Amino acid sequence: MAPKRPYGAGAILRPNGHELVESPALNPAGADRTLYAALDLGTNSCRMLIAEPVGNQFKVVDSFSKSVRLGAGLERSGRLSRSSILRTLQALQVCRQKLKRHRVRKMRLVATEACRRASNGADFMARVQRETGLRLNIIDPQEEAQLAVVSCAPLVSPQTDQLLVVDIGGGSTELVWIDLTRVPPSERARSIMRMHMGFQMPCGEQSQAKVVDWISVPLGVATLREQFNDVEDDSARFALMSWFFEENLAEFAPYKDEQPRKGFQIVGTSGTVTTVAASHLGLRRYDRNKVDGLTMTSDEIDAVIRRYVKLGEEGRRRDPRIGEDRQALIMSGAAILQALLRCWPTDRLSVADRGLREGMLYAQMAADGVLYEGP
Repeated sequence: MAPKRPYGAGAILRPNGHELVESPALNPAGADRTLYAALDLGTNSCRMLIAEPVGNQFKVVDSFSKSVRLGAGLERSGRLSRSSILRTLQALQVCRQKLKRHRVRKMRLVATEACRRASNGADFMARVQRETGLRLNIIDPQEEAQLAVVSCAPLVSPQTDQLLVVDIGGGSTELVWIDLTRVPPSERARSIMRMHMGFQMPCGEQSQAKVVDWISVPLGVATLREQFNDVEDDSARFALMSWFFEENLAEFAPYKDEQPRKGFQIVGTSGTVTTVAASHLGLRRYDRNKVDGLTMTSDEIDAVIRRYVKLGEEGRRRDPRIGEDRQALIMSGAAILQALLRCWPTDRLSVADRGLREGMLYAQMAADGVLYEGP
């Protein structure tokens, strides 16, 4: 006997196979609150947060995350494939339903590298609006980098003089180098938060964070893996990916000169970084509270990566901290992470379980003046 979905448990398709029926579930209590939403459609995943402002932070009301592999085959064809588009449209229908159920009126919905590079990216955006009613904007690499930086602001130490924020995505990796020496220690995290207005801050502010350089490398966990699909040996593929990524950092200005170790902090935000952190902690079940804000040494990160290499593809697939969805991409992400730690003068990495969605929420709330400016 086939299982039945309980009444009100979700959405189903009508017999014509096209029109989605809304779940009759009641709107949550307190639906008159002003809620904000942020949706990030990346090369590999579709993720959304719905939140309300609370003090100088926000409280998450609902969320969504799904591996849609939108950029599958993009390196080879230059286009978003039909199957990738259909998977993504299904995920976006779920997002639309959540937005409607929570009566969200303030939202920012963006797409990144896959849609930037695909020859049919703009056509896909039009189809998304036509079929789901959601209007997504394809943002440029600089705005993507700005949002990643803003999301990591709460993790910046008052002792940090030089900050490197690294966002390892599915299709690209953004790196932003920030000089904080002119900012009083107690104001450093807040000065990073203000970067939602742009990397070039208004003139006249002497004590402000200064962006030394930033770069968007068109290599993320999915695109880097596709570059070396033809290499069969697992260890050789990993070494080649790490070397190739480092080659693409040659023009990043701070990479050229030795930087002092004291007062230097790297904050890494991505599924790769959080997966490595979960493996280091030996978590059987992922716990954001234990991962977000964790500091790992380069030796600890190397130990996890060596274990990944030793496990091989089948062993990584069975590892509960990696899982089926991420095992195909974890080694390309680890190759990027290893290359970064070779290049810069630090033996520590701050782990951020946050990214574009959190940056978009902070930016929207700050623009509306609903975040408390106190400590």
